[in-house]
Amino acid sequence: MSKNLVIVESPAKAKTISRFLGKNYKVLASMGHVRDLPKSKMGIDIENDFTPTYSVSVDKKKTIKALKDELKKAEVLWIATDEDREGEAIGWHLLEALKVNPKKMPVKRIAFHEITEGAIKDALKEPREIDQDRVNAQQARRVLDRLVGYELSPLLWKKIRYGLSAGRVQSVAVRLVVDREREIEAFKPDEYWKLIGTFLKDDKSLKKEDKLFEAELQKYKGEKFEVTNEKGAKKVLKDIKDADYTVTKIVQKEAKRNPAAPFITSTLQQEASRKLGFSVKKTMVLAQQLYEGIDVGSGETGLITYMRTDSVNLSDLAVKAAKKLIEKDYGKEYALEKPRTFKKKKGAQEAHEAIRPVDLSLKPDAVKQYLDKDQHRLYELIWKRTIACQMAQAILDKVSVDIEPEKDGKSLEYMFRATGQTVRFPGFMEVYMEGKDVESEKDKDGEKFLPALKEGEALELENMSSTQHFTKPPPRYTEASLVKKLESEGIGRPSTYAPTIGTIIARGYIEKEARILIPTDLAMVVTDMLVEHFANIVDYKFTAGMEEKLDHVEQGKVEWVPMVREFYEPFHKNIEEKDKTLKKEDIVNEESDEICDKCGKKMMIKLGRFGKFLSCSDYPECKNAKPLEGEEGGKEAAIPPELLKKFKDKKCEKCSNPMEVKVGRFGPFLGCSNYPDCKNIESIVVLSGVKCPKCEVGDLVERRTRKGGRIFWGCNKFPKCKTATWNKPVGICEKCGGLKVEGKEEKILCMECDKEMFGKKTSKKSKK
Repeated sequence: MSKNLVIVESPAKAKTISRFLGKNYKVLASMGHVRDLPKSKMGIDIENDFTPTYSVSVDKKKTIKALKDELKKAEVLWIATDEDREGEAIGWHLLEALKVNPKKMPVKRIAFHEITEGAIKDALKEPREIDQDRVNAQQARRVLDRLVGYELSPLLWKKIRYGLSAGRVQSVAVRLVVDREREIEAFKPDEYWKLIGTFLKDDKSLKKEDKLFEAELQKYKGEKFEVTNEKGAKKVLKDIKDADYTVTKIVQKEAKRNPAAPFITSTLQQEASRKLGFSVKKTMVLAQQLYEGIDVGSGETGLITYMRTDSVNLSDLAVKAAKKLIEKDYGKEYALEKPRTFKKKKGAQEAHEAIRPVDLSLKPDAVKQYLDKDQHRLYELIWKRTIACQMAQAILDKVSVDIEPEKDGKSLEYMFRATGQTVRFPGFMEVYMEGKDVESEKDKDGEKFLPALKEGEALELENMSSTQHFTKPPPRYTEASLVKKLESEGIGRPSTYAPTIGTIIARGYIEKEARILIPTDLAMVVTDMLVEHFANIVDYKFTAGMEEKLDHVEQGKVEWVPMVREFYEPFHKNIEEKDKTLKKEDIVNEESDEICDKCGKKMMIKLGRFGKFLSCSDYPECKNAKPLEGEEGGKEAAIPPELLKKFKDKKCEKCSNPMEVKVGRFGPFLGCSNYPDCKNIESIVVLSGVKCPKCEVGDLVERRTRKGGRIFWGCNKFPKCKTATWNKPVGICEKCGGLKVEGKEEKILCMECDKEMFGKKTSKKSKK
């Protein structure tokens, strides 16, 4: 009979811990939370200090019975749930559900940051009691979320559509995505031109490709110079025609770069999204598996430290292990004399270490055979980041070269600049580069090569190109960038990011296309209603302030009941008022300029199950309804100017009135200006000028996705040929016959030769 009963959350964790304890210990799993608020009612006694009514869920009754039976045989109960708010609350709920009497049964709370034999045995030596302040913080969060959900959601059912939900954090996350979409819709692109010269150094000892380099026009008369239209570009080209070019200034300087801090929850989620293409949820599931234990040949053991943390600190033991490994594998010049520390982020709880491998000597290759592909990729990411953060700085040599044209010995006062850099000492870059800098990894090989130049040296102009460009709107959020934004605004905490994003996607507010997040029409309507009538619920600063108050409850500085009451009373009063004054038709209906072609009355824009549509204002007498083909306002402003210019003289083939560029669900199209009398429309086919490398018959043309209208490029022989890419095609690779596309910062990349730059390997079938 085991004298000690140890309770953890999961069977995997129980299995791992069992290996490190003797026969006197029985380790069982609670399978997560065992009690919660009821689903059928609010379960909060508002009149009695917001007292929650908890009940054991049906699926956990067998678990509780099994734990009670085992508890009768034990002498000591050990609560070994995770050391965060959720873990502390699970431990407290277990004691309540099991009806443990501390006077009859000793209860000891233990916690650890890694599941290893040493960590478990050390924890047993230093037990503590349940932290009631931490429990109260979790309880306050649960009560607040239940109050908001149970009072605001029914109002949305009445005023917008049945089945909708609102949440204290989820509604703010939706607003962030909606606000970004509105920025994109309202964006007006500005035209600009780039003038780039290809210069040739006069050196017969070098091959031609080693003598060529590019420089971009940057200044005129000593001031920053921007060319905003074709006329301006032509003037510059005319001014510098037949000019001589001279190197007027060379600046060389040393630049040092430091590594990124070790992972915390949010940065792990972001980096796994950027580099591995993982969703936030997938990252946390894999990290949980690595934390709870994997059999690496000698039985289950935890491979990483606890994955819900906001601390960038590393233990002395880990730092010493990192230094030893760096000196052995990379050399003493790569190791640090003193450990590198990192500035903690504001509001960090720092209850745990940063996320790191438990044993740095277990290299990714050594455990590869025991992990599945994605587990291994995540472990490798964590291992490399941990090692890199304790390696020496990278030292770069940066050079900028100013080149000026002149005629007859007189300066034309234009200045072109070429920049380049080489890596003098790679330091941490030998192991790891942060995802946001991935396009700079080629710098290790000298991505922009510049030949040795001297001031006063004459150069030959090989070619001068002028290319038109347009400023781009801010990008839509990805899961990674949304997590980063939530964190920067102080909204939510490490444990809430994954479930929050999962919830807003599951409930139809956000659609995920490739990696980008796109708000639905429903999200737009609900967000507008909340912003106008419940401003504090979706206010970034207010929500962040609530998080700080919850932190204060955990720290024992604030009582949770008065904090909840301060929020609830004005919130409930507003709910009652809006229930009486808000009208559904004022929220979900919009006027339109469309006239019903059946009865002649105005059409209304309404919100349906699948988005907005046009419906006759005389409904139900007239039941005419049709899809919303075009949208007014924001999206019209985002029409590329080159399309407006291209079709400005286009006439309607049916009535000879001018055709107009409009924007519908699937992007720009041509519609007759005499609408609705003439309903002629024409699609706009944007050619890339590149033949399909797969079928060699079709052309790659601009297309748009059905959901969200995101631009991609595909073969016009679809569905016979399914070649497609998100990047704009620019040609065929001379080396491999693969497709060359426009990459980040307008770099030209081959989808085969540079496949690592696209985040995943391209299909072998796409090779010619």
